[in-house]
Amino acid sequence: MDSKRESSLVGLFVLVAAGLLIVTVFLLSGSLGRGDIPYRTYFKNAGGLAPGSEVRYAGGPPIGRVQKVASDPQDPTRMEVDFSVNPDVPVKTDSTATITSTSPLGDNFLGIVPGTTAAPKASAGTTLKSTEYISFADIAAIISGLGPNANDLITNLDARAVALQDTLNRVNDLLSDRNRANISASLGNVRGLLEEDRPAIHAAIVNLNDVETKVQPLLDDFRKTSAEANQTLAHLDATISEDRPDLHAAVASLKQTLTSVNVLADQLNQVLNTNDENLDEILDNLRHVTANLNAFTETIKTRPYTLIRSSGIKPHKPGEAPPR
Repeated sequence: MDSKRESSLVGLFVLVAAGLLIVTVFLLSGSLGRGDIPYRTYFKNAGGLAPGSEVRYAGGPPIGRVQKVASDPQDPTRMEVDFSVNPDVPVKTDSTATITSTSPLGDNFLGIVPGTTAAPKASAGTTLKSTEYISFADIAAIISGLGPNANDLITNLDARAVALQDTLNRVNDLLSDRNRANISASLGNVRGLLEEDRPAIHAAIVNLNDVETKVQPLLDDFRKTSAEANQTLAHLDATISEDRPDLHAAVASLKQTLTSVNVLADQLNQVLNTNDENLDEILDNLRHVTANLNAFTETIKTRPYTLIRSSGIKPHKPGEAPPR
């Protein structure tokens, strides 16, 4: 009887110890009496996650566990990860899931990046967006793909370095002591010429201004004379009642001449603005032209019949008195 009682006590002790061990495991894993909220996410690469892997919020302490890692039945190119977290964790609808680790040699865990404050809290069973995991193999593949481009870049840099060295050598030759001395001497000569010719240049500018001041009244008088000649011709054309084609042709020719004179006056004004040579000769010619035009106008005013009188000899019959 004593041996049976002892065996019963030993069996009871083993059962109690096993129960305590199981409860302790559940308490340590955070899966007992906490009411964790389940979520789901998807990754192209699970990054070594397995059931029981830790879930951390914002890089903090563990707040949950991964429940299942399996391929997605709807899309075999990605992995389906089910996990649960403490209900006190503020998982938002715009929170994202990522795979990371606390150190390069540490185990990977499922991390939750916090969402915005205005976003609502995610309900149970919500599928969170994920950030794809990049493994060391992926990084090595990217670096391997950059190898040819890096070689081309190095080759181009070598060529540019050679070209830059040639440019520097040319610049050094250009800025040698001898060339700098020549440039300095040239600048000194230019400055000396400017200082010597500055009074002459100033005097030429002053003379040009004076000539322009003198020519302007002459141009005004020229325009006034032209206007008076136009008025005289208009009056003469109105007073002549005789239908003389040659006279009308002479008047039209005179009007055309006056128009040409006006164009000449405008051209002369432009020449004065752009040229500064032979101004005295131009002024003398302009004075002669103005004097001739004044004389012509005065002749028209005092003896307009000179435009009507024919210069040819009228025919006459024999025995008649010659025409006067």
